[in-house]
Amino acid sequence: MEKEEIDLTKINWGASFQIAAVYVGTVVGAGFATGREIVEFFSRFGFIGLIGILMSGYIFVFLGSKLMIIAAKINARSFQELNTHLFGKHFGLIINGLMLIMLLGVCAVMLSGAGAVFEEQLGLSKSIGVVFTIALSIITMLVGIKGLFAVNVVVVPMMISFSFILLFFSIQQPFFLENILYIPFAEDGWKSVVSPFTYAAFNLMLAQAVLVPVASDIKDIHTIKWGGYFGGIALTMILVSSHLSLVNIPNLESYEIPMAAIMKSLASSIYWIFVFVIYGEIFTSVIGNVFGVERQIRQYFNIPTVVTVIGIFTICYFGSFIEYGELLSYLYPLFGYISLTFIILLWMKKETDS
Repeated sequence: MEKEEIDLTKINWGASFQIAAVYVGTVVGAGFATGREIVEFFSRFGFIGLIGILMSGYIFVFLGSKLMIIAAKINARSFQELNTHLFGKHFGLIINGLMLIMLLGVCAVMLSGAGAVFEEQLGLSKSIGVVFTIALSIITMLVGIKGLFAVNVVVVPMMISFSFILLFFSIQQPFFLENILYIPFAEDGWKSVVSPFTYAAFNLMLAQAVLVPVASDIKDIHTIKWGGYFGGIALTMILVSSHLSLVNIPNLESYEIPMAAIMKSLASSIYWIFVFVIYGEIFTSVIGNVFGVERQIRQYFNIPTVVTVIGIFTICYFGSFIEYGELLSYLYPLFGYISLTFIILLWMKKETDS
């Protein structure tokens, strides 16, 4: 016990909070920031969805930390190495191939979300939003992505602040408590039981692309562990506060960007700042996903970065013109089921294994 106290005093708390910000920024992408992902996995199930969020939060806190600790201990430089460690050489190759497909699919969802922001919130063409985001992303990736971590340190606290501002206004609405406790009928209600696991599994599996190299760079186990704890707790707080606001919207499944719809009706004075924050989260997530795909491809093929990045965005561009809500509601749950094996093996693996 005394040794643990000594270790705690040596923790680099600044680095822990930076890890937490990167963790949150990696998970909070287009679906999360817009609220559409929260609706699909949780809010449409009402009070059952709230219980599911708390279960997901527990997984984010402890398995998120464990993922980074194992990555640091085996000195994994990429998610391929971590997956090989968890699944073995041959099955790990299959999982890495699936991750490549998932990262491309999520990138298409992110771009579709960026287009939806331009279309639903700015009144511009969806294609303008998609092309603008691709151009900005290519420029950023060619210049360097280190600034993205600094962006997350700014945008993540703003995202948390806005989620609590929305909750503050939502609490004052009539029937707030009744809406929280209400359990609506859903034809696929059985999904409310598996959603906490598929949601956390999907997000953690994809977050490897960023969290594994970050953990390997930091190396200090206690700093990483507390960074994972803080990040997981912050994610849970945003999920809970967003859910408590979302369940107060009538026909919440009809909105492409439900969080912006709430903000526009309850706090219109800061609405445009919130739209900017949503877009910032989508943008950083696009870069993070493309960065993960680009690094994976370069391990197998010696292709210039600019050619790889343009190729990735070309594939994602065509996928992005499927309706954002439809694309998310189909791909994200599917990827969640695929990712269940990942969190089961991560849970079973001992941190001391090497």
